[in-house]
Amino acid sequence: MLFLAVFCGFLAEYQLEHKIEKDRAKQYILSFYEDLNSDTTKINFLLKYDNEKITALSDMASCYDSISKKRMATDCLTELVRHSKSNRSFQVTDRTLRQLTNAGGFRLLHKEDADSVLGYESLFKSYQDFEATIFQSAQDNVRNTTNGLFSFKNIHSVLQQNISLITNIDSTRFDLQGESIFTDDKYLLNKWFNELSVYLRVTKAQRNLLLALKEKASWLLIYFNQKYKLK
Repeated sequence: MLFLAVFCGFLAEYQLEHKIEKDRAKQYILSFYEDLNSDTTKINFLLKYDNEKITALSDMASCYDSISKKRMATDCLTELVRHSKSNRSFQVTDRTLRQLTNAGGFRLLHKEDADSVLGYESLFKSYQDFEATIFQSAQDNVRNTTNGLFSFKNIHSVLQQNISLITNIDSTRFDLQGESIFTDDKYLLNKWFNELSVYLRVTKAQRNLLLALKEKASWLLIYFNQKYKLK
């Protein structure tokens, strides 16, 4: 009888521990599900930003032709400079990922669930690596050459009066009383457009990685909702 009582107590304790771990695993899934919803919102915002950038940069050939024919025809450069001067990067919501890693939570998840979470994290790291290497290199090249395009002689006096000419490029026109604020160095201009062409291709590649992340997040939202009835 004593043995039976101890054994039953062991079974009860095991069942309780199993239930606690099962409930904790579902809490992790629910938390990750909320993170995915947050990520999807951020990705949609960045995709809109990238699409606007790609649309503007796709017109660079006609801009180059205009400048080649008439050096003062620099109005089209406004959009090109504005959409190539910076980038907005995506950072995954890692609240649950950090908890799963630091607290050993992955052992509580079903294998297919853990694999799905890790697959999403791996896809984000691919995006992150691309952004930190290939994209950042293309961004730096364009930005550095852009700085060299400005004609110090023509822009110096204006900068003394209005520093926002460079910092607020969105509203800037690139002609000052009949003088372009850009250098007439054809080699430098050609170099910039070549780098801009690479930047456009790299931006498209980064957008495709974001689209893959969105597709993965959307699939996981459906998968976890159907499996755990989260809504």
